[in-house]
Amino acid sequence: MRVIISAGGTGGHIYPALAILNKIKEHEPNSEFLYIGTHDRMEKDIVPKRGIPFETIEIYGFDRRHLLRNFKVLYHLFKSRKKCRKLIRNFKPDVVIGVGGYVTVPVLSVAHKLGYRTFIHEQNSIPGKANLYLAHKVDKIGVSMKSTLTSFPKEKVIYTGNPCSEDALKVAPMAKEKLGLTPNKKLVLIVMGSLGATTVNDVIIKTIPKFSNESYEVVFVTGKANYEDVSKNKYPDNVKVVPYIDGMTGLMKKTDLMVTRAGASTLSEIIALKVPAILIPSPFVPNNHQYLNAMDLVNEDAALIIEEKDLNPDILIEQINDLLYNYKRLNTLKDNLNKLSIKDSGEIIYNTLQDLIERK
Repeated sequence: MRVIISAGGTGGHIYPALAILNKIKEHEPNSEFLYIGTHDRMEKDIVPKRGIPFETIEIYGFDRRHLLRNFKVLYHLFKSRKKCRKLIRNFKPDVVIGVGGYVTVPVLSVAHKLGYRTFIHEQNSIPGKANLYLAHKVDKIGVSMKSTLTSFPKEKVIYTGNPCSEDALKVAPMAKEKLGLTPNKKLVLIVMGSLGATTVNDVIIKTIPKFSNESYEVVFVTGKANYEDVSKNKYPDNVKVVPYIDGMTGLMKKTDLMVTRAGASTLSEIIALKVPAILIPSPFVPNNHQYLNAMDLVNEDAALIIEEKDLNPDILIEQINDLLYNYKRLNTLKDNLNKLSIKDSGEIIYNTLQDLIERK
Protein backbone atom coordinates (compact mmCIF):
# COMPACT_ATOMS: atom_id res chain seq x y z
CA MET A 1 0.00 0.00 0.00
CA ARG A 2 1.28 3.49 -0.85
CA VAL A 3 0.11 5.98 1.77
CA ILE A 4 0.43 9.70 2.29
CA ILE A 5 -0.50 10.66 5.84
CA SER A 6 -0.72 14.08 7.43
CA ALA A 7 -1.24 15.11 11.06
CA GLY A 8 0.33 17.83 13.11
CA GLY A 9 0.67 20.15 16.02
CA THR A 10 0.11 17.87 18.99
CA GLY A 11 0.78 14.33 20.09
CA GLY A 12 -2.99 13.80 20.11
CA HIS A 13 -2.87 13.94 16.29
CA ILE A 14 0.61 12.57 15.62
CA TYR A 15 0.51 9.35 17.67
CA PRO A 16 -2.79 8.10 16.21
CA ALA A 17 -1.30 8.76 12.75
CA LEU A 18 1.75 6.67 13.64
CA ALA A 19 -0.52 3.93 15.04
CA ILE A 20 -2.35 3.77 11.70
CA LEU A 21 0.98 3.43 9.86
CA ASN A 22 2.04 0.66 12.25
CA LYS A 23 -1.15 -1.28 11.53
CA ILE A 24 -0.67 -0.93 7.78
CA LYS A 25 2.95 -2.17 8.09
CA GLU A 26 1.74 -5.09 10.19
CA HIS A 27 -0.48 -6.24 7.31
CA GLU A 28 1.66 -5.06 4.42
CA PRO A 29 5.36 -4.82 5.41
CA ASN A 30 6.38 -3.54 1.98
CA SER A 31 4.11 -0.51 2.17
CA GLU A 32 5.59 2.89 1.33
CA PHE A 33 4.75 6.03 3.28
CA LEU A 34 5.12 9.77 3.04
CA TYR A 35 4.29 11.91 6.07
CA ILE A 36 3.48 15.57 5.37
CA GLY A 37 3.70 17.83 8.42
CA THR A 38 4.38 21.39 9.46
CA HIS A 39 7.88 22.85 9.48
CA ASP A 40 7.81 24.05 13.09
CA ARG A 41 5.68 21.72 15.25
CA MET A 42 6.20 18.42 17.12
CA GLU A 43 5.96 16.14 14.10
CA LYS A 44 9.18 17.51 12.55
CA ASP A 45 11.11 15.97 15.47
CA ILE A 46 9.02 12.84 16.16
CA VAL A 47 8.40 11.43 12.68
CA PRO A 48 11.88 11.45 11.04
CA LYS A 49 13.33 9.64 14.10
CA ARG A 50 11.06 6.72 13.22
CA GLY A 51 12.54 6.38 9.77
CA ILE A 52 9.39 7.61 8.00
CA PRO A 53 9.96 9.79 4.90
CA PHE A 54 8.90 13.28 5.94
CA GLU A 55 8.10 16.45 4.02
CA THR A 56 7.16 19.81 5.50
CA ILE A 57 4.89 22.60 4.41
CA GLU A 58 4.83 26.06 5.93
CA ILE A 59 1.29 26.71 7.06
CA TYR A 60 -0.43 28.47 9.95
CA GLY A 61 -3.86 28.47 11.56
CA PHE A 62 -6.18 31.41 11.07
CA ASP A 63 -5.89 34.14 13.73
CA ARG A 64 -9.21 35.60 14.87
CA ARG A 65 -7.58 38.24 17.08
CA HIS A 66 -5.17 39.66 14.49
CA LEU A 67 -7.08 39.60 11.23
CA LEU A 68 -4.31 41.22 9.16
CA ARG A 69 -2.07 38.23 9.87
CA ASN A 70 -4.50 36.08 7.94
CA PHE A 71 -3.16 37.50 4.68
CA LYS A 72 0.07 35.69 5.55
CA VAL A 73 -1.95 32.56 6.38
CA LEU A 74 -3.69 32.67 2.99
CA TYR A 75 -0.40 33.22 1.19
CA HIS A 76 1.18 30.17 2.81
CA LEU A 77 -1.99 28.12 2.25
CA PHE A 78 -1.69 28.88 -1.48
CA LYS A 79 2.01 27.93 -1.48
CA SER A 80 1.42 24.76 0.53
CA ARG A 81 -1.32 23.60 -1.84
CA LYS A 82 1.11 24.02 -4.72
CA LYS A 83 3.76 21.94 -2.92
CA CYS A 84 1.20 19.29 -1.91
CA ARG A 85 0.08 18.95 -5.52
CA LYS A 86 3.66 18.20 -6.56
CA LEU A 87 4.28 15.77 -3.67
CA ILE A 88 1.06 13.85 -4.27
CA ARG A 89 1.53 13.59 -8.03
CA ASN A 90 5.12 12.37 -7.60
CA PHE A 91 4.28 9.82 -4.88
CA LYS A 92 1.07 8.48 -6.49
CA PRO A 93 -0.56 7.19 -3.27
CA ASP A 94 -3.26 4.56 -3.05
CA VAL A 95 -4.87 6.60 -0.25
CA VAL A 96 -4.30 9.91 1.55
CA ILE A 97 -5.03 10.09 5.28
CA GLY A 98 -5.53 13.09 7.56
CA VAL A 99 -5.44 12.70 11.35
CA GLY A 100 -6.04 16.26 12.52
CA GLY A 101 -4.37 19.65 12.63
CA TYR A 102 -4.53 22.52 10.14
CA VAL A 103 -1.65 21.01 8.15
CA THR A 104 -4.11 18.41 6.83
CA VAL A 105 -6.27 20.97 5.01
CA PRO A 106 -4.07 21.55 1.92
CA VAL A 107 -2.96 17.90 1.82
CA LEU A 108 -6.44 16.37 1.83
CA SER A 109 -8.17 19.05 -0.23
CA VAL A 110 -5.54 18.76 -2.98
CA ALA A 111 -5.70 14.95 -2.87
CA HIS A 112 -9.48 15.14 -3.24
CA LYS A 113 -9.21 17.53 -6.18
CA LEU A 114 -6.68 15.22 -7.88
CA GLY A 115 -9.06 12.28 -7.50
CA TYR A 116 -7.23 10.24 -4.85
CA ARG A 117 -9.02 8.21 -2.16
CA THR A 118 -9.12 10.07 1.16
CA PHE A 119 -9.77 9.26 4.81
CA ILE A 120 -9.70 11.45 7.92
CA HIS A 121 -9.81 10.53 11.59
CA GLU A 122 -11.17 12.63 14.49
CA GLN A 123 -10.00 11.87 18.03
CA ASN A 124 -12.01 14.36 20.10
CA SER A 125 -15.66 14.69 21.05
CA ILE A 126 -15.84 18.06 19.31
CA PRO A 127 -14.26 17.90 15.84
CA GLY A 128 -11.45 20.25 14.97
CA LYS A 129 -11.98 22.94 12.35
CA ALA A 130 -9.75 21.16 9.84
CA ASN A 131 -11.79 17.97 9.93
CA LEU A 132 -15.09 19.85 9.79
CA TYR A 133 -13.86 21.66 6.68
CA LEU A 134 -12.60 18.46 5.06
CA ALA A 135 -15.66 16.36 5.93
CA HIS A 136 -17.51 17.18 2.71
CA LYS A 137 -14.47 16.53 0.52
CA VAL A 138 -13.10 13.21 1.80
CA ASP A 139 -14.41 9.70 1.10
CA LYS A 140 -14.57 8.33 4.65
CA ILE A 141 -14.35 9.61 8.23
CA GLY A 142 -13.41 7.66 11.35
CA VAL A 143 -14.23 8.89 14.88
CA SER A 144 -12.95 7.86 18.30
CA MET A 145 -16.12 8.59 20.25
CA LYS A 146 -19.73 7.68 19.57
CA SER A 147 -20.88 11.20 20.46
CA THR A 148 -18.95 12.52 17.43
CA LEU A 149 -20.86 10.44 14.87
CA THR A 150 -23.55 13.12 14.52
CA SER A 151 -20.95 15.80 13.67
CA PHE A 152 -20.23 14.37 10.23
CA PRO A 153 -22.19 13.29 7.14
CA LYS A 154 -24.04 10.09 8.04
CA GLU A 155 -23.11 8.27 4.84
CA LYS A 156 -19.36 8.81 5.40
CA VAL A 157 -18.73 8.46 9.13
CA ILE A 158 -17.85 5.25 10.99
CA TYR A 159 -17.06 4.56 14.65
CA THR A 160 -13.49 3.24 14.70
CA GLY A 161 -12.24 4.17 18.16
CA ASN A 162 -8.74 5.59 18.58
CA PRO A 163 -5.92 3.53 17.01
CA CYS A 164 -3.65 4.37 19.97
CA SER A 165 -5.78 2.03 22.08
CA GLU A 166 -4.74 -1.01 20.06
CA ASP A 167 -1.08 -0.02 20.38
CA ALA A 168 -1.50 0.33 24.15
CA LEU A 169 -2.69 -3.26 24.49
CA LYS A 170 0.53 -4.54 22.91
CA VAL A 171 2.86 -2.73 25.35
CA ALA A 172 4.57 -4.90 27.96
CA PRO A 173 3.75 -4.05 31.61
CA MET A 174 6.47 -2.12 33.44
CA ALA A 175 7.88 -3.69 36.60
CA LYS A 176 7.09 -1.42 39.55
CA GLU A 177 10.54 -2.12 40.96
CA LYS A 178 12.00 -0.12 38.06
CA LEU A 179 10.75 3.02 39.82
CA GLY A 180 11.53 1.77 43.32
CA LEU A 181 7.89 0.90 44.03
CA THR A 182 6.48 -1.94 46.12
CA PRO A 183 4.91 -4.64 43.88
CA ASN A 184 1.97 -5.48 46.17
CA LYS A 185 0.88 -1.94 47.06
CA LYS A 186 -1.80 -0.03 45.18
CA LEU A 187 -0.49 2.66 42.84
CA VAL A 188 -1.83 6.14 42.03
CA LEU A 189 -0.30 7.67 38.91
CA ILE A 190 -0.58 11.46 38.62
CA VAL A 191 0.44 12.97 35.30
CA MET A 192 -0.58 16.11 33.45
CA GLY A 193 1.27 15.57 30.18
CA SER A 194 4.91 15.61 29.09
CA LEU A 195 5.31 19.32 29.89
CA GLY A 196 3.14 19.28 33.01
CA ALA A 197 0.65 21.91 34.13
CA THR A 198 1.90 24.48 36.62
CA THR A 199 -1.48 25.37 38.16
CA VAL A 200 -2.46 21.75 38.74
CA ASN A 201 1.06 20.86 39.92
CA ASP A 202 0.79 23.52 42.64
CA VAL A 203 -2.37 21.84 43.98
CA ILE A 204 -0.77 18.40 43.83
CA ILE A 205 2.30 19.60 45.74
CA LYS A 206 -0.02 20.80 48.52
CA THR A 207 -1.86 17.46 48.42
CA ILE A 208 1.22 15.26 48.69
CA PRO A 209 1.74 15.57 52.49
CA LYS A 210 -1.77 14.09 52.89
CA PHE A 211 -0.53 10.86 51.26
CA SER A 212 1.98 10.17 54.06
CA ASN A 213 -0.32 7.95 56.15
CA GLU A 214 -1.97 6.12 53.26
CA SER A 215 -1.31 2.46 52.38
CA TYR A 216 -0.88 3.10 48.66
CA GLU A 217 2.03 4.58 46.70
CA VAL A 218 1.97 7.62 44.42
CA VAL A 219 4.00 8.44 41.32
CA PHE A 220 3.82 12.14 40.47
CA VAL A 221 5.04 12.98 36.95
CA THR A 222 5.72 16.71 37.09
CA GLY A 223 6.55 17.31 33.45
CA LYS A 224 10.07 18.26 32.37
CA ALA A 225 9.46 22.00 32.60
CA ASN A 226 8.38 21.83 36.26
CA TYR A 227 10.61 19.11 37.69
CA GLU A 228 13.51 21.24 38.89
CA ASP A 229 11.28 23.43 41.07
CA VAL A 230 9.03 20.61 42.29
CA SER A 231 11.88 18.24 43.16
CA LYS A 232 13.32 20.70 45.70
CA ASN A 233 10.55 19.82 48.14
CA LYS A 234 10.71 16.93 50.62
CA TYR A 235 8.06 14.25 50.09
CA PRO A 236 6.74 11.22 52.02
CA ASP A 237 8.44 7.85 51.40
CA ASN A 238 5.40 6.50 49.54
CA VAL A 239 5.57 9.29 46.92
CA LYS A 240 7.93 9.19 43.92
CA VAL A 241 8.44 12.42 41.97
CA VAL A 242 9.80 12.13 38.42
CA PRO A 243 9.98 14.54 35.46
CA TYR A 244 8.89 12.02 32.83
CA ILE A 245 8.43 8.27 32.37
CA ASP A 246 9.57 6.66 29.16
CA GLY A 247 7.03 3.93 28.47
CA MET A 248 4.22 5.40 30.56
CA THR A 249 1.72 2.98 29.00
CA GLY A 250 3.59 0.06 30.56
CA LEU A 251 3.22 1.64 34.02
CA MET A 252 -0.48 2.29 33.38
CA LYS A 253 -0.91 -1.50 33.22
CA LYS A 254 0.20 -1.62 36.88
CA THR A 255 -1.79 1.45 37.95
CA ASP A 256 -4.88 1.22 40.19
CA LEU A 257 -5.95 4.85 39.74
CA MET A 258 -4.80 7.61 37.41
CA VAL A 259 -5.16 11.38 37.84
CA THR A 260 -4.67 13.04 34.49
CA ARG A 261 -5.82 15.39 31.74
CA ALA A 262 -8.47 14.36 29.22
CA GLY A 263 -6.65 14.42 25.90
CA ALA A 264 -8.02 12.00 23.31
CA SER A 265 -4.98 9.71 23.18
CA THR A 266 -4.77 9.50 26.98
CA LEU A 267 -8.45 8.57 27.20
CA SER A 268 -8.06 5.94 24.49
CA GLU A 269 -5.36 4.25 26.59
CA ILE A 270 -7.40 4.57 29.80
CA ILE A 271 -10.32 2.86 28.05
CA ALA A 272 -8.22 0.16 26.43
CA LEU A 273 -6.35 -0.71 29.64
CA LYS A 274 -9.40 -0.22 31.90
CA VAL A 275 -7.59 2.18 34.26
CA PRO A 276 -9.98 3.99 36.66
CA ALA A 277 -9.28 7.71 36.40
CA ILE A 278 -9.97 11.11 37.91
CA LEU A 279 -9.89 13.50 34.97
CA ILE A 280 -8.84 17.15 35.26
CA PRO A 281 -9.51 18.57 31.78
CA SER A 282 -7.33 21.40 30.55
CA PRO A 283 -9.43 24.56 30.20
CA PHE A 284 -6.88 25.98 27.74
CA VAL A 285 -7.77 23.98 24.63
CA PRO A 286 -9.97 24.87 21.62
CA ASN A 287 -13.73 24.41 22.11
CA ASN A 288 -13.12 23.15 25.66
CA HIS A 289 -12.78 19.72 24.02
CA GLN A 290 -10.99 18.05 26.95
CA TYR A 291 -13.98 18.71 29.20
CA LEU A 292 -16.29 17.24 26.57
CA ASN A 293 -13.95 14.27 26.07
CA ALA A 294 -14.03 13.65 29.81
CA MET A 295 -17.81 13.90 29.98
CA ASP A 296 -18.11 11.13 27.40
CA LEU A 297 -16.60 8.83 30.05
CA VAL A 298 -18.28 10.44 33.05
CA ASN A 299 -21.73 10.08 31.47
CA GLU A 300 -21.07 6.33 31.10
CA ASP A 301 -19.94 6.12 34.76
CA ALA A 302 -16.48 5.17 33.49
CA ALA A 303 -14.45 8.00 35.10
CA LEU A 304 -14.66 10.90 37.56
CA ILE A 305 -14.03 14.55 36.79
CA ILE A 306 -12.72 17.55 38.73
CA GLU A 307 -12.72 20.80 36.80
CA GLU A 308 -9.55 22.80 37.29
CA LYS A 309 -11.50 25.73 38.76
CA ASP A 310 -12.82 23.41 41.50
CA LEU A 311 -9.53 21.63 42.20
CA ASN A 312 -8.02 21.84 45.69
CA PRO A 313 -6.05 19.43 47.93
CA ASP A 314 -9.06 18.39 50.02
CA ILE A 315 -11.22 17.49 47.01
CA LEU A 316 -8.37 15.63 45.33
CA ILE A 317 -7.40 13.46 48.31
CA GLU A 318 -11.05 12.79 49.09
CA GLN A 319 -11.80 11.54 45.57
CA ILE A 320 -8.63 9.43 45.42
CA ASN A 321 -9.38 7.74 48.76
CA ASP A 322 -13.07 7.29 48.01
CA LEU A 323 -12.12 5.29 44.93
CA LEU A 324 -9.04 3.38 46.08
CA TYR A 325 -10.64 2.09 49.26
CA ASN A 326 -13.91 1.18 47.55
CA TYR A 327 -13.31 -1.99 45.53
CA LYS A 328 -16.89 -2.17 44.30
CA ARG A 329 -16.73 1.35 42.88
CA LEU A 330 -13.36 0.68 41.23
CA ASN A 331 -14.70 -2.46 39.59
CA THR A 332 -17.78 -0.60 38.34
CA LEU A 333 -15.55 1.93 36.59
CA LYS A 334 -13.47 -0.89 35.07
CA ASP A 335 -16.58 -2.71 33.85
CA ASN A 336 -17.91 0.45 32.23
CA LEU A 337 -14.55 1.22 30.63
CA ASN A 338 -14.59 -2.28 29.18
CA LYS A 339 -17.98 -1.59 27.59
CA LEU A 340 -16.50 1.46 25.82
CA SER A 341 -13.41 -0.37 24.60
CA ILE A 342 -12.76 -1.03 20.92
CA LYS A 343 -9.81 -3.39 20.92
CA ASP A 344 -9.31 -3.50 17.15
CA SER A 345 -9.47 0.17 16.18
CA GLY A 346 -6.41 -0.03 13.95
CA GLU A 347 -7.85 -3.11 12.25
CA ILE A 348 -11.14 -1.32 11.55
CA ILE A 349 -9.25 1.61 10.00
CA TYR A 350 -7.02 -0.70 7.92
CA ASN A 351 -10.05 -2.56 6.54
CA THR A 352 -11.72 0.77 5.72
CA LEU A 353 -8.64 1.90 3.79
CA GLN A 354 -8.52 -1.38 1.92
CA ASP A 355 -12.17 -1.01 0.97
CA LEU A 356 -11.57 2.55 -0.30
CA ILE A 357 -8.64 1.42 -2.46
CA GLU A 358 -10.57 -1.49 -3.93
CA ARG A 359 -13.44 0.82 -4.84
CA LYS A 360 -11.14 3.06 -6.87
